[in-house]
Amino acid sequence: MRSPTPHLDRVSAPSDLKSLNDIELGHLADELREDVIASVATTGGHLGSSLGVVELTVALHAVFDTPRDKLIWDVGHQCYPHKILTGRRDKMHTLRQEGGISGFTKRSESAFDPFGAAHSSTSISAALGFTVARDMGEATGDAIAVIGDGSISAGMAFEAMNNAGAMGRRMFVILNDNEMSIAPPVGAMSKYLSGLYASPLGGLKEVADGFEAALPGPLRAHARRARQLVTGAVAEQSTLFENLGFQYIGPINGHDMPQLLSVLRAARTRATGPVLIHCCTVKGKGYAPAEAASDSYHGVSKFDPTTGIQAKSKPNAPSYTQIFGEALANEATRDPKIVAITAAMPGGTGLDLFAKTHPRRMFDVGIAEQHGVTFAAGLAAGGLKPFVAIYSSFLQRGYDQIVHDVALQNLPVRFAIDRAGLVGADGATHAGAFDIGYLAALPNMVVMAASDEAELVHMVATAAAYNDGPIAFRYPRGEGEGVLIPEKGVPLEIGKGIIVRQGFDVAILSFGAHLGESQRAADLIESQGLTVTVADARFAKPLDKALINQLARKHRVLITVEQGAQGGFGAMVLHHLANEGWLEKSLAVRTVTLPDRFIDQAAPDAMYADAGMTAGDIAATALQAAQVQRVKVTDL
Repeated sequence: MRSPTPHLDRVSAPSDLKSLNDIELGHLADELREDVIASVATTGGHLGSSLGVVELTVALHAVFDTPRDKLIWDVGHQCYPHKILTGRRDKMHTLRQEGGISGFTKRSESAFDPFGAAHSSTSISAALGFTVARDMGEATGDAIAVIGDGSISAGMAFEAMNNAGAMGRRMFVILNDNEMSIAPPVGAMSKYLSGLYASPLGGLKEVADGFEAALPGPLRAHARRARQLVTGAVAEQSTLFENLGFQYIGPINGHDMPQLLSVLRAARTRATGPVLIHCCTVKGKGYAPAEAASDSYHGVSKFDPTTGIQAKSKPNAPSYTQIFGEALANEATRDPKIVAITAAMPGGTGLDLFAKTHPRRMFDVGIAEQHGVTFAAGLAAGGLKPFVAIYSSFLQRGYDQIVHDVALQNLPVRFAIDRAGLVGADGATHAGAFDIGYLAALPNMVVMAASDEAELVHMVATAAAYNDGPIAFRYPRGEGEGVLIPEKGVPLEIGKGIIVRQGFDVAILSFGAHLGESQRAADLIESQGLTVTVADARFAKPLDKALINQLARKHRVLITVEQGAQGGFGAMVLHHLANEGWLEKSLAVRTVTLPDRFIDQAAPDAMYADAGMTAGDIAATALQAAQVQRVKVTDL
């Protein structure tokens, strides 16, 4: 049973915070933290990051005038307290559920979500856009970007800050510095921010002087000297942020409500140009299990709020991510040239398993997919065998580098693409829908997809052995099919698929992890009196043209199936069939793909049902095509 929340119960919108005094706002934050814990305990979700910004969320909504002022969260998974305060408290039990509210900010969900954010480092660019719109007469107020210390290390954030500083327009950036992105942040930026912790408040002179005046005499003198070092009494001592054109305030305690309110009110009242407020927080703050966890409960399943113990069901089979991590570690034991790169997701990609046995050969580049891809290109050009392990939806951010720095130069970079297809509770923002099309379009690129975990092991071995250019292999989130996993992968013949079931009427050519569903569809089709061939394409590029020709020659109906968007594997098969003249003959061809729309969060099976990709859907497509073909043959 939840504790009484007398202050929170009075809040249906941020405007209600205006009637609370500063002490009451502190009590409200305590109640809000308990409410976030209780809500996420029933749904699962991103807990630690949200707990870290409870006081900050209350203070921002109390000081600024949302939704007229545009509050933009980066990354959006820290927005749960914001959602509760902006009229969605009664919907929190649906968080990340089918038909429920998103786990990220979402424009279509609320006027208080002015900009959707589920990938990092976008908030400053968006805030600058709102700022310029305001200055050009649009009906919007101040723009406030709240960006994490991991997100601000990405190149896009610096591009935006450089542009915003040069423009000199009034806007606010809150650096939420908890020294923890999903994995500990790496590189010079993290060290720089950590170094600022030793220095007290600085920045806007009046604000800093006010804090100094409140300190005892000896501490006041020390604070003034330290602030001068941070904010730059001498030009070469100025902060990076000030060099980019921002007025810097900080670091301040992100859990001290009076301090937060004082700084935000002063900044809002006095700012004339871009301001960066450096706010130090603790990820998981106020909930002991989260604060003690290595990942601060970044992403949790349902849990007992009293003990923090998560309700995790025992998997039927190891996850694809685990299989990849172990397979790559085994290959690296045999081949000292293999190295691995991840972009702030060692646990999510399985490279934490690789790092246990090969720590000096695993490189976490932080939230910097573009850099990670070109870094891998340099490693490959230098004679090593780099594996870049990045989620499908995140790899999109490095596409220019894949084109220009890898494919154009035909460098043997290996791309391990996790979270291919639909991913469940994270919804459309994290769906791996487009990689087949955007990679297969590139000259020199080899594109594979694993139909099960054994095939994934073989594809890791294939990529390790392939040195003729870039190669990619994709695999889904979650547990595998439960097949026997080989101790050692065997390299596959490039561009060759296999037939796994032989029939004569209908052929299903599956690319990737929908092979099992294709097999179930074949059972349904055969129950209607037709025989079915099922083939595992293995490769989208190069296509196994001989296999496709064989299927076209011996069957009346050909169905392609893929866990990807239109314009991918099926389109490539259609190109081949058209060029070979098969579409002019007595062959009915259909492609089963994700539809041309984004699919909201639900369980993966429900999402594929929504997409029209169940075994029943595949069977119905095949039977309809067979009926059309039968009519065409009769007419002849």
